[in-house]
Amino acid sequence: MEQRIGSSSQPLKGEPVTGAGFDPAFIPGLTSPVSEKPEEAEAEDTAPAEREDEDVESEAEEQEPAAEDEDTGDGDEEEAPDGPVFEASDRRARIVADHRGVRLALDDQECEFRWDEIGAVETETPRFGKRFTITVHTPDRRWYPIEIEATARAQFSEWDERLDAVLDAYFEDGAEAEAEDAD
Repeated sequence: MEQRIGSSSQPLKGEPVTGAGFDPAFIPGLTSPVSEKPEEAEAEDTAPAEREDEDVESEAEEQEPAAEDEDTGDGDEEEAPDGPVFEASDRRARIVADHRGVRLALDDQECEFRWDEIGAVETETPRFGKRFTITVHTPDRRWYPIEIEATARAQFSEWDERLDAVLDAYFEDGAEAEAEDAD
């Protein structure tokens, strides 16, 4: 006697294979991944002469030296004014606050805030432990916390002082901005 394991129903020819019966990760309402067949069909439709033209153009672009990039350099690199800079990092997290703004990094994720994008910067020192928390608040009521592990609890006061110096130099409070506008 023969027994088959699994479903004996097969999808109809031309019908897409979807649903939890065929894909355990299927979630109704989400679009299914595009199959590879349309791309292969498009590649076969492309004439060999057109492919050769594209290859020649791409090779020519690769061989030309990027003179523009060498002359201009990076536009992001600007001279740093003589002002305070706060940097703190551990094995996973990093924060840099300087004249450009605040940059946070955690593992492979990074975000950058210019000073005009920041509503507040909050620090928190734990009662126990060695994790210093810095939270960047934006005007649209979002916050971005990052925890940095210190080598000793004595670093907390040093980090607080250095961060306060940067905030005093570059960050404008709403009250100060209103006072300047009133004058």
